[in-house]
Amino acid sequence: MARVRMEDTKLKTWEEVDAALKQIGEWQRSITKVEGKMNEQIDKAKAKAEEEAKPFKDQIKAYEVQVKEFVESNRDDLGNKKTKELNFGKAGFRKSTKISLPKAAAKLTEIIKKLKSLGMTDCIVQPPEKIDKDALKKYPANEIIKVGAGLKVEDVFWYETNEETLAE
Repeated sequence: MARVRMEDTKLKTWEEVDAALKQIGEWQRSITKVEGKMNEQIDKAKAKAEEEAKPFKDQIKAYEVQVKEFVESNRDDLGNKKTKELNFGKAGFRKSTKISLPKAAAKLTEIIKKLKSLGMTDCIVQPPEKIDKDALKKYPANEIIKVGAGLKVEDVFWYETNEETLAE
C-alpha cells in the first residue's frame, strides 16, 4: 500500500472544533448503523444454522443415551481397561473427583482455619475468604478429608469420535 502524507491542518476556532465534533458524531452514528446491520445478519445466520443443525443435535442426543446405556451394561467387556477403542471413536469411563463442602458458614470458617494451619492457603480465595475447590482437589484424599471437606470419586461415562477416521 502506498504511503499517504497527511496535511498538517489545524483547527483555528471553536466553531471549527464544534464542526469537527459534529462530523465525528455523525460518522460514529454511521458506524453504529453499519454494525447494527451486521449484527442482525449474524443473528439471522446463527438462527438459520441452529435450525438446520437441530435434527442432527437431536439424533446425537438420542444416540448418546443409547451408547451410554450399552457401554454401562457391557462394562465387563472392558476388562481391566476403562476405555474401549473402536473404529470410529472411543467410549468408556473416566475417574471424576468432586469436592463437597458443608453449607453452614461456621463449618466453612472452620475448614478455612484448618487449611491455613496446614499451609494449604492456595485453596483460599480472597476477598471474602472462600474455598477454591479446584485447588483443594489437587491435594491427596487424606488431606482433603482431614480439613473437613468431602470427597466423591466416581467413574463417569465419556465418548469421543475419531475425526481422522471419519474424514477418510
